[in-house]
Amino acid sequence: MAKTPATTSKTAPAKKPAAKKAAPAKAAAPATGEAKAKFAKAIEEARAGAKALTSEAGAKAGAYKEQLAAKSGDWVEEAKDLAGQAKDRAGELAVEGKAKTSDAIASLGKIVADSAPSIDEKLGTRYGDYARTAARSMQETAARIEAKDLTELGEDAKDFVRRKPGVAIGIAAAFGFLISRLFKGGSSED
Repeated sequence: MAKTPATTSKTAPAKKPAAKKAAPAKAAAPATGEAKAKFAKAIEEARAGAKALTSEAGAKAGAYKEQLAAKSGDWVEEAKDLAGQAKDRAGELAVEGKAKTSDAIASLGKIVADSAPSIDEKLGTRYGDYARTAARSMQETAARIEAKDLTELGEDAKDFVRRKPGVAIGIAAAFGFLISRLFKGGSSED
C-alpha cells in the first residue's frame, strides 16, 4: 500500500503541469491572431508593391515603345531617302550609259563608213557596199537609242530576248567577252 500513495503523489504533480500548458495555449491564441494579421498585412503590402511595380513597368514599357516607334519611323524615313537617292543615281547612270552606248555605236558606224572606200579598193565594191550598209544601220540604231526613253529600251530588250533567246545569249556572251577584255587590258596597263 505504500506504493499506492507514492503513485498518487506522482500523478498529482503530472496534472499540474498539464494545467499550466492549457493556460499558455489560451494565451497563444491571441498571439496567433496577431501573427495572422501581420502576415495578412505583409501580403497586402506585397500585393500593393507588385501592383506599383507592374504599373511602373507598364509606364516604362510604354515609354520605350514610344521611343522605339519614333526611332523606327526615323529609320524608315532614312531608308526611303536612301532608296530614293539610289533610284535617282541609277536613273542618272542609265541615262549616261544610254548616251555612251549611242555615241559608241555612232562612232563605230562612222569608222566603218570611213573605211568603206579602202574596202572597195582592196576587196571590191560589193564588200564596200556591205560596209556602207552596216555603217548606215549602226547610225540609225544609234539615233533610235538616243531618241527612246529608258523604259522603252527596256521593253524592246525584253521583247528581243523573248523573240530570239539564242541570239540574245550570244550577244550577251560576246559583250561580256569584250567587256572582260577591256577591263583586263586596262588593268595590265596600270
